[in-house]
Amino acid sequence: MSTRAHEPLTFRCGKTMANRYALAPLTNQQSHADGTLGEDELRFLTMRAQGGFGLTMTCAASIDPLGVAFEGQLGLHDDAHLPGLRRLADAIRAHGSLAVAQLHHGGMRALAERIGRAPLAPSDNERSGAVEMSEAEICHARDGFVAAARRVQAAGFDGVEIHGAHGYLLAEFLSPEINLRTDRWGGDPARRFRLLDEVIAGVRAATGPAFLVGVRISPERFGLDLGEMVTVAERLLVDARIDFLDVSLWDYAKEPADSAYAGRTLASYFTGLPRDGVLLAGAGKIATPADVDALLDAGFDFALLGRAAILHHDLPRLHAADPAFSPRPLPVPAATLAAEGLGPAFIDYMRRWDGFVG
Repeated sequence: MSTRAHEPLTFRCGKTMANRYALAPLTNQQSHADGTLGEDELRFLTMRAQGGFGLTMTCAASIDPLGVAFEGQLGLHDDAHLPGLRRLADAIRAHGSLAVAQLHHGGMRALAERIGRAPLAPSDNERSGAVEMSEAEICHARDGFVAAARRVQAAGFDGVEIHGAHGYLLAEFLSPEINLRTDRWGGDPARRFRLLDEVIAGVRAATGPAFLVGVRISPERFGLDLGEMVTVAERLLVDARIDFLDVSLWDYAKEPADSAYAGRTLASYFTGLPRDGVLLAGAGKIATPADVDALLDAGFDFALLGRAAILHHDLPRLHAADPAFSPRPLPVPAATLAAEGLGPAFIDYMRRWDGFVG
């Protein structure tokens, strides 16, 4: 195995990862209904930091009570969340891992029964039952991202990742299928990019130059156009306001779903773009030391690991010790997952993944 995966990596803001392993943001449903930190969520994330991840990221954490999209979702939208967030940041950083919170608004994927109203979206959406946001509601959501980043910084985290992927609010604004607006928030790609752009600007202005700021995007699915998303990435990779771009690939070795772009990997559309100080992260079916090496060799700067990190809290150390390491086979007994730091709610959530829990 290449030693590069276990070498430190410094971001533009000055923060340094001890290695190229980051815990991907993982929905786990282990916090309380009001968004305050649950003990099981604290344990799960602390174990990954202790297990050697250079950067430990929270689940998609809510920046607005109207954007809550999961039961047991960690919250960032109220000062009542601060005591738990401080405990979490301190616990992660105590093990030498960078503590990063993912800023999330569910948009049309928010839980109507949880938020007490129809979900919000760029435009009315019959399939989800979401209703078009007013300009005031758009600005409120934008300001919620900024307020959450400020709260996260006050809690002692090293940085944030702005969730612009997976069909949630910011990705919905980027989508030509979902965002049907004709005002300054929709229409051509530049106007559909406006909300993400203003969120980035607000977060950086609120937190200062020494705070780690990243952005996650999806290159395809969720009504997104791959060509447009390459253009979005091209813009972000030279954006002095951010430190890294996280591309959620689903499978780092796959070809694009759109046959018009077939013949090369999906990842290659992003690794070949010019960069100006912005690091590039990749996620998607990264499990073995060879996978991490392949991702880095393809041009990414670090890897985000999800499923394999659920199975092994100390995955980076296992990789370092054994270049031929492979995660334990599925299905996995619930008792094994509990020993790896998953609480009952997370184990139940993982039962939704076909063949994961035995």
